Amino acid sequence: MSAVETVESPGSAWRRTLAGKTAIDFVGGRRRWFTISAVLIGIALAGLALRGGLNLGLEFRGGLALETVNPAGADITQLRDALATVGEPDARIQLVDDGAAVLIQTEPIDADAQEALIEAVAAATGSPRSEISIESVGPTFGALVARRALEALIVFLAAAILFISWRLEWKMAVAGITALFHDLIITLGVYAITGFEVTPATVVAVLTILGYSLYDTVVVFDKVEELEESMGDQHTITTIVNRAMNQVLVRSIATSLTSLLPVGSLLFVGSFILGAASLRDFALALFVGIAAGTYSSIFVAAPMLGAWKEKEEDWIAQRQRLERRAEKAKKQAAQLREVAEKAKAPSKPLPPAQLRPPKRKKKKRRR
Repeated sequence: MSAVETVESPGSAWRRTLAGKTAIDFVGGRRRWFTISAVLIGIALAGLALRGGLNLGLEFRGGLALETVNPAGADITQLRDALATVGEPDARIQLVDDGAAVLIQTEPIDADAQEALIEAVAAATGSPRSEISIESVGPTFGALVARRALEALIVFLAAAILFISWRLEWKMAVAGITALFHDLIITLGVYAITGFEVTPATVVAVLTILGYSLYDTVVVFDKVEELEESMGDQHTITTIVNRAMNQVLVRSIATSLTSLLPVGSLLFVGSFILGAASLRDFALALFVGIAAGTYSSIFVAAPMLGAWKEKEEDWIAQRQRLERRAEKAKKQAAQLREVAEKAKAPSKPLPPAQLRPPKRKKKKRRR
């Protein structure tokens, strides 16, 4: 580094980002971005495998849920012992509000077993029967809810593919759907690792973040198509994709931050600090999905599209033509420099051995 060369400060780099004047090689660095995505997806799949799948809520698997106050202050061990006496040792027990209330979930049971369970819970917690709320979902209804949620996801993905194929092109649709699956797998992995319950609210949140990710991806691809029409005969597809990404980068970052701040407050303040546990399942999917969606639209969908279109015959011919043009311009510049150097070079003096004294004129003698 020379003495006059300076390192760009973070402030100037941020100003360049805000002005859309960055020069990040998104397509050229795709191996790095894809490796990060592969690691995240591997962790998510490992979490799903080790945890044995997702912690499905009562609405999906069916069963019985009892919630009541806990004036006796019974802990999980005492509650489990009480439930074991009525044949429910494997029931899910959760203490709510630092043990002030209790939530118990079991598999579907008949009416007699349900009555015995209620009596055992009332005796263990010291709560009257009138304070015990009961929610029962049959296994058939739970399977129906799960099937409808899967159908909603499939319909959403199909509609997204058709829309992008119609509005842009099918390769962009494939790249966009790949980014959606990237976000979906990471979100499901986070739910599996944390053990958070998957409820219908979670499904709504997942569909929301998939729509958000798709919107961000379409904005990027629309910019790529715009630049492709205006400068496609002057640059390669890699240059076009990189320029489009650098121009919309600040917009993607700003949109993500303005979305993550309220969702983060909903997750960390509302659910964890204030104890609104019902918001936790919904907010977690939104927070993880928005973060993953921002990453995938910038570092997965766009580089994937650029790498794919690089192999098209038209873009291969365009790259070769530009390379020949650049090589020709390079040779011409070298020739001009050579001519300029010769013109500036001083004439060389003759060596001393070749120097001759001037001839003297002979005087004629007078006669």
